Amino acid sequence: MAGLTKDTPYPTEIKLHQKSRILDVSFSDGKTFHYPCEFLRVHSPSAEVSGHSPGQEVLQTGKKLVSIRSIEPVGNYAIQLNFSDGHNTGLYSWDLLYNYGLNQDNMWQRYLQRLEAAGASREPVAKPQQTTSHTCK
Repeated sequence: MAGLTKDTPYPTEIKLHQKSRILDVSFSDGKTFHYPCEFLRVHSPSAEVSGHSPGQEVLQTGKKLVSIRSIEPVGNYAIQLNFSDGHNTGLYSWDLLYNYGLNQDNMWQRYLQRLEAAGASREPVAKPQQTTSHTCK
């Protein structure tokens, strides 16, 4: 079984580059796609991100520095990605990954447009510094 549909090419190699935060997936038809971790995170197929139906997508912000901590196989048809921000739901089937690869540029441009329209950013929100007061005696 290649993916969820029988004609989908299947991965022949999946390689995670930790420093550049890129996931390379080579498929049986000779195509190789390079997915930034941020792209995969903001386009997670989970209900938490994609919603339960069209129009319910939740805009993901502040994910520029997210990385993939681990990759878990799911049968012979998908992988589950565990991201550094704790997100780990959603299955990336071979069909989905292949479709993402073919449409990555358009998907990314739509994402950037949505961020701009929302006045949001790819940059992570800085956590407030905790201050402590000391009294000198």
